[in-house]
Amino acid sequence: MNILLALIPVTLLIVVCAIGIFFWAVNHRQFDDLDSPGVLPLMEEEPVEPARETAPAATPAAQAGEAAGQPRASH
Repeated sequence: MNILLALIPVTLLIVVCAIGIFFWAVNHRQFDDLDSPGVLPLMEEEPVEPARETAPAATPAAQAGEAAGQPRASH
């Protein structure tokens, strides 16, 4: 019977936390659109092409320095 003295307050604390989390979720509009997230994986999208990275064009002076064995200055 003494365990009830510990379990009742712990249970009440868990219930109060659950109610607080529920009201936080409602206030932050977590339950506004319940249908779209389930359908999103089924929708087809246009394939996205990866962006091509272009290297900056080296200046003739930089190319001449590299040819002479000098390291290029980094910015």
